Amino acid sequence: MKRLVTIQDISCVGKCSLTVALPIISAMGVETAVIPTAVLSTHTMFNNFTFRDLSNDIPEIAKHWKEENINFEAIYTGYLGSIEQIDMLKEFFKEFKTDDNFIFIDPVMGDNGKLYTGFDQKFALEMKELCKMADIVVPNLTEASYMLEREYKEKYTENEIKDILIELTNLGPKQAILTGVSFKDNELGVMSYNKETKEYFTYFREKIPVKYHGTGDVFSSTLVGAILNNNSLEKSLKIAVDYVWETILDTYKEKKENAYGVNFEKKIPYLISMI
Repeated sequence: MKRLVTIQDISCVGKCSLTVALPIISAMGVETAVIPTAVLSTHTMFNNFTFRDLSNDIPEIAKHWKEENINFEAIYTGYLGSIEQIDMLKEFFKEFKTDDNFIFIDPVMGDNGKLYTGFDQKFALEMKELCKMADIVVPNLTEASYMLEREYKEKYTENEIKDILIELTNLGPKQAILTGVSFKDNELGVMSYNKETKEYFTYFREKIPVKYHGTGDVFSSTLVGAILNNNSLEKSLKIAVDYVWETILDTYKEKKENAYGVNFEKKIPYLISMI
């Protein structure tokens, strides 16, 4: 069985981060080790959430794992609890990166043109430095804009998206994926770029007229799980987009409140059938 480590927060209510990554990746047949970066009572779209920074635990966990000779087929990072954790992850990457594994960074910072509570431009530029160590980087358009110091726009041309993808791979990653891409009003999906082959890939589904928090975490977790199931990046992207679309549609039909995320649990059998 392959083993992945995912490094991101625990939001105790809200269906995102580790409470999404752990069940999804485990259901896909991949052993899922975790390093929590912080514990929050809810995700950050709620008011008055509690927050406990777990930065001090990260180096000690890494030290113990190194002593035990624990290795991973992939290292997947998401929401970080502090800017100091970026330097900690640089050290973690140096210790645990091998020729046989890959680093997958979802630079979770914001959405819809704005950074999440607790993040600023300095954090975005430090995250840009971390992304230089990635093999695969998966920002949304907001996160890419802040890291690359580009103006965020509601609509982009295909050439503009291609330029952003090239700029992301110029940082160091072999492959870059942008989420939330749309060239038609009734479609939403992803576009990727492979620096080595110079190839682009797009995949879209019909746009559902609603937005739910945590879908980016569902997408990234599904994508890295699909890759570890020996699927090509293109097939993995299709699996991830299709799964997210199904979870959104199911939640939309139930008229759930937006803050609580999507019904990913109900659609796990569908996910398993695709891999």
